[in-house]
Amino acid sequence: MGFLDRFSRDTDSDRDTDFFEDNIKPEPPKVSKTPVPGPDDPSYWESEESEWDHLKPRRRWIIAAWSAGIILIIALITAFYLRFFSPYVEDAVEYGYIEHLERKGTIFKTYEGVMIPYRELHDTTRVYQRDFIFTARPEVAADLKRFELSHRPVRVGYIRYHATLPWRGSSKIVVTEVDSVDPSTILPPEYRPEIHSPQHSN
Repeated sequence: MGFLDRFSRDTDSDRDTDFFEDNIKPEPPKVSKTPVPGPDDPSYWESEESEWDHLKPRRRWIIAAWSAGIILIIALITAFYLRFFSPYVEDAVEYGYIEHLERKGTIFKTYEGVMIPYRELHDTTRVYQRDFIFTARPEVAADLKRFELSHRPVRVGYIRYHATLPWRGSSKIVVTEVDSVDPSTILPPEYRPEIHSPQHSN
């Protein structure tokens, strides 16, 4: 066998040998993807998860919103009650003469009156400052009218609110009771001249 024959046989053997066979790895089988329904597909909106899930409010935010709403409603109801229905002055008393009492109102008829405070009339050390403007409850309106016509001094008990209501009257002061008094005793001692007179001192 000559040199050329051996060279030809070695060359053919080298060609049949794959020197990179061990480094080639088989490709993994392709996994088929599950088709994702589009927005036009009704099942897209019924699925538990979609691309719009991040726009849905979370449960904790719903609970927080409801809690804040309930607290706000309770606060508004409490403020409304304190403003219009809870009196901030109770068991107050005023003495004087009923100047006039009228039944007023377009839709809600209420008894509105003015009283001249007895202390203001007899206090000569200062200028007359104010009338006592009030709304009377219906159960005491007849008595107040009688005292107005008789020009007798009265003692009225009243309560005062923060604000008025149309059906309660146009004044924050609401007279709840009335009674006649002795003119010689309705003034406090410092405003009764007979107590400080020389004859009384003796």
